[in-house]
Amino acid sequence: MSRLWVTGYRSYEIGTFGNEDPKIEILKYALEQELRVLIEQGVDWILTGGQMGTEQWTIEVAYNLKNDYPDLKIALLYPFKGFGDQWQQSSKDKLRLTKKLVDFSDTVSKLPYKNPQQLKNYQIFMLSHTDLALLLYDTEFKGKVYYDYQAILAKQGKSPYPSYLVDMDKLQDYAIAYNEILHDTTQFFE
Repeated sequence: MSRLWVTGYRSYEIGTFGNEDPKIEILKYALEQELRVLIEQGVDWILTGGQMGTEQWTIEVAYNLKNDYPDLKIALLYPFKGFGDQWQQSSKDKLRLTKKLVDFSDTVSKLPYKNPQQLKNYQIFMLSHTDLALLLYDTEFKGKVYYDYQAILAKQGKSPYPSYLVDMDKLQDYAIAYNEILHDTTQFFE
């Protein structure tokens, strides 16, 4: 059994706006290609959070991959109780719908948000309950995922913990490949 933690940029950090932004299809395509490789290498659980952007897209992609990999399981883990309660209604609705796609969901902290230590505890939990990580992250373009990346690097300094980055160059390659499929050579990530 191999458990994968997937995280990355929030939707606003990578410049996607709304659910119909054409960049989202490229991002989902990239996640799908990366997940397929890792599933073929033995990943059977995908663990992620509920952040808008990479984490919710991962759940959608992984759910669709169950057609090809019926034994694949998806876990949605919130860092604290009431996660997303402060969001706009449309975002709350999307999170609620996303939750319906997973095999397991829970919160790491049973308390509502009190302080940043809950987010550190979430990182510790994810690192101790997974075997490797996939991040939609480029070290030249910091976002909130930077802190998860730093936690992963700290863990790698103590024990083996493979991690894979999908950076802007890789995204551009995926955009080209995706657009070749559609016979369109527009570049979305420059």
